[in-house]
Amino acid sequence: MVDDIPLRADAQRNRDQILAAAEEVFLERGARVSLDDVAKRAGVGIGTLYRRFPTREDLLAAAYSARFLRFAEASRNRGEEVDPLKALRLYLQELVEYTNMYRGVAASLGTVLQIGTPGCVATSEEGVRLLQRGQQAGVIRSDISFDDIVCIATAISLATEKDTAPQAHIAHLVGVFMGGIGIRR
Repeated sequence: MVDDIPLRADAQRNRDQILAAAEEVFLERGARVSLDDVAKRAGVGIGTLYRRFPTREDLLAAAYSARFLRFAEASRNRGEEVDPLKALRLYLQELVEYTNMYRGVAASLGTVLQIGTPGCVATSEEGVRLLQRGQQAGVIRSDISFDDIVCIATAISLATEKDTAPQAHIAHLVGVFMGGIGIRR
């Protein structure tokens, strides 16, 4: 949940502690860890955690927000000189890699991206931009939606999240997908 109201100092401190603890716990044990464990690591009660982050997906979105902002910015910074199909391929491959940072996020990726944190919004907007760019260039089928991209990212993330060295597997699966969405000439 995204709040526009500034937090009191103690509430901001609790929020920051929860996010730092979530980062540690999610990296150590994955995103499906008990939220009670996150609250304990943060030194707050479970009620405090749930007041700030009513769902696991809200907490995941907040924990990913800064990363997703950097991800979207890096994608935008590649510029228009990158071929539209290659740009979308890089975006999809990197989205899967980011998703796999915390084991267990893949199943929630679509929901997390809809939460509305600045990073989730930027990531979604960049994906839509790249998809539309490829469609306008005539290299990506017009019936492909951003939801399709998220579904494929989820599937590839699920298939590779337990790999010890997933980059080659991710690149292969993204290549298979990109071959299917391109315009046949």
